[in-house]
Amino acid sequence: MSRFAVGIELDGAGYHPAAWRRSRDEPAGLLSARTLQARVSAAENAGFTLATFEDSILPPDAGPAGRIDAPTRASFVAATTSTLGLVPAVATTYAEPFHTASALATLDYSSRGRAGWLATVDPGAAASWGRAPRTTGLEVRREQRDSIEVARRLWDSWEDDAVIRDWGSGRFLDRDRLHYIDFEGETFSVKGPAIVPRPPQGQVVVFAHSATVFADDSGRGPASSESDVDPGRSVPASETDSFGSADVVLVTGVDPDTAISAAELAEGDALVFVDLAVALDTPDHSAAERLAELDSHAAVEPRGRLHFSGSPDDLVRLLTHLSQHVDGVRLHPAVIDEDLPVLARAVLPVLFRTAIAHRPVPGATLRANLGLTRPANRYAQEQL
Repeated sequence: MSRFAVGIELDGAGYHPAAWRRSRDEPAGLLSARTLQARVSAAENAGFTLATFEDSILPPDAGPAGRIDAPTRASFVAATTSTLGLVPAVATTYAEPFHTASALATLDYSSRGRAGWLATVDPGAAASWGRAPRTTGLEVRREQRDSIEVARRLWDSWEDDAVIRDWGSGRFLDRDRLHYIDFEGETFSVKGPAIVPRPPQGQVVVFAHSATVFADDSGRGPASSESDVDPGRSVPASETDSFGSADVVLVTGVDPDTAISAAELAEGDALVFVDLAVALDTPDHSAAERLAELDSHAAVEPRGRLHFSGSPDDLVRLLTHLSQHVDGVRLHPAVIDEDLPVLARAVLPVLFRTAIAHRPVPGATLRANLGLTRPANRYAQEQL
């Protein structure tokens, strides 16, 4: 692999349902601007390539029953960060793709080209949206594919030079460089054009889980969230339409070999990242002791996600091994306030020193830091 990116998930207090008990803040403070800013700043200073912010219209399954929507969190820290990619989760199941595209394009402007989109599914939220539930995996896959396609068309509906700003003549837009997208899907249609000019990156970087929903039409229901994803079911490159043309595909597995096999099946035009849950030894307690104490309050629901617990040196060895097979990882700390400092002090510096990974370049876009090119505008191409 030419480069290896390291991302981190910063939703809540950590992946463990009892993580909030070991947080530096009181439960009410977990939703504060100060806590969000402190964690994002720590991740950026550590040298992470990107941070993701999981989300759902439904409250978290455990811990404090509250959550601020992911695009709002990402937008809040956009102006105070300079290198960290900001990747909020927005479910494709019921959210209107026109509004999603507008919010993400705006985030790309406020972050100066560092926006991404974690395209998730959340079919269990049908009642909250007042919408008919999606009952099969194929329905959810179709919604994801169509929503991402609509967003991509809307981002291209303004050509790069559509904004004129000719104060003398009073012309500010070249209407010939704005385009209808005329999308007709099975459950919705979008005329366009967008209400936000083309994002600085051209296209916001789209992330998607490789096995968000079941691939067959066997009558099994869709995954209600990433926690219900079948890690053994990885969609091969021949089915990349299920990712809705994602730029980055997230895979996982119960062990490193399974995760690497899933990555090999997902290889194609998209980059492949491994989702990895981590619990690290701290100066005061071993990872095993920390997990035992957390488990005494609440058990972790099995997710089939690759999990590591142990010393920072052993994690470095695992990441070095994964770097030979995939393009990056997304780390899920057991307790953000405890694991993030260890990652910043004892893991990322070693990866940088050995050239396994690199700090994101100041002033560069998220696309550039991931090695992705800026795509051409599809409508401008049609006029050539």
